Amino acid sequence: MIEFEFWYLLALPLLFGAGWLARGFESRAQATDQAGLPRSYFRGLNLLLNDQHDKAIDAFIEVVRLDPETIELHHALGNLFRRRGEFDRAVRIHTHLLNRADLPASARSRALAELGQDYLKGGLLDRAEDAFTRLLEDTHHRFDALRALLRIYQMEREWLKAVDCARLLEREAGESHGQAISHFFCEVAARALEQGSFDETQKAIDEALAANRKSVRALILAGDLEMKRGRGGEALRQWLSVEAASPEHVPLIAGRVADAMDAAGDRAGALNWLKRALLDMPSIDLLDVAQKRVNEWEGPAAAETLVGEELRRHPSLLGFERLLESRLAMNKDDGEMQLLASLLRGQTRKLARYRCTRCGFRAREYHWNCPGCSGWDTYPPRRIEELDIA
Repeated sequence: MIEFEFWYLLALPLLFGAGWLARGFESRAQATDQAGLPRSYFRGLNLLLNDQHDKAIDAFIEVVRLDPETIELHHALGNLFRRRGEFDRAVRIHTHLLNRADLPASARSRALAELGQDYLKGGLLDRAEDAFTRLLEDTHHRFDALRALLRIYQMEREWLKAVDCARLLEREAGESHGQAISHFFCEVAARALEQGSFDETQKAIDEALAANRKSVRALILAGDLEMKRGRGGEALRQWLSVEAASPEHVPLIAGRVADAMDAAGDRAGALNWLKRALLDMPSIDLLDVAQKRVNEWEGPAAAETLVGEELRRHPSLLGFERLLESRLAMNKDDGEMQLLASLLRGQTRKLARYRCTRCGFRAREYHWNCPGCSGWDTYPPRRIEELDIA
C-alpha cells in the first residue's frame, strides 16, 4: 500500500503538466480557427439574426471573396438569393462554383443541380432544360433531374417529351404517372384535332385511353373527333359513355349531347335527356345548358319554369340568379329586377368559380390542369357554392 501511494504521488505532477499542455494547445487551436474565419462571416450571421438581409448578403459575398474554399457557403448564399427572387445573383454564385477546376465530381453535379433550379425558378426554361439534361448521367441526381424535366416540358407544352420523362420515372423510379401521361396525349389530340389531323388525333386518343382507360377527357375528345368526321351518331355514343364512366362530368358534355340530338332531328329527346340529367345529377353548369336550350327551343317562359322547379329542389344563390335572368328576358324594362340582378351578381361572382381540391386555386373556367399547382384532374366540375353546400 505504501509503494502504491508513493508512485501515485509521483504521477500527480506529470498528469497536471499534461493537462496544462493540452489545455494550452486547445486554446491556441480555437484561437487559430477563429482567426482563420473572416470577420465578415460573423458580421453576416449577426445581420441575419437581426433580419438585415441585404447587409448580410453583402457580408457573405465578402466571405466568399476572401475564402474561395467555402463551398457550402456558396450554396447557402445562392439559395438565399433564389428564395429572395434575385435569380441573376444566384446564377452567378452557382456558375462561379461550377467553373472551379478543383471541384470534385459530386460537388460539381450538385452545383449544376442548383444552377438548374436557379434557371427554372427564374423562368429560363431552355437553360434549365440543358442543365438537367446534363445531370441525367449522374445516378445520384437522375430522378430529380427527370422530375424537373417533366415539369419543364409541361410548362413548354412539349407533351411527347413529357411522356418520355414520365415513362422513364415509371420504369426506373417505380412512380405512377398514368393519369398525367393520359392527359399529355389528350393535349396532343386536342392540338391535332384543331389542326384537322384526324389520324394523329385518333392515335393520341388511343394512347390516352391505353394509359388511363377511365379518362373522361379522352372520351370527350373521341366524340369531338367523330363529330368532326361527320359521324354524329358515333359522336353521341362516345359522349354518352361519359355518363356511365363519370356521372359528375355530365355537365361537360351536356351541350354537345343536346346539340347532337337536335341535329339528328330529336329535339324532344334532347330536352328529355337534359331534364332527366338535372334530376339525376343536378348542377349549376347543367342548369345553364338546359336553360339556354329550353329558352332557344321553347321560349323564355318554359326556361323560367325549368329554372324555378330546379331552384325549389336545390335552392342556391346561383340558381336564383338564373331565375332572375329568365324573368328579365321576359321583363326587360323592369328596373327593380335589373337592380336586384346586378346586386346578386356581385355576390355570386366568387361562388361561381371552380376550386382545386389540392391547392385551393380558384378559376372562372374549368381546367383539366390546375394553373396553381399543376395537378391533373384536381378540379371537380362543380362550382364553389355547390361544393360548400355538399
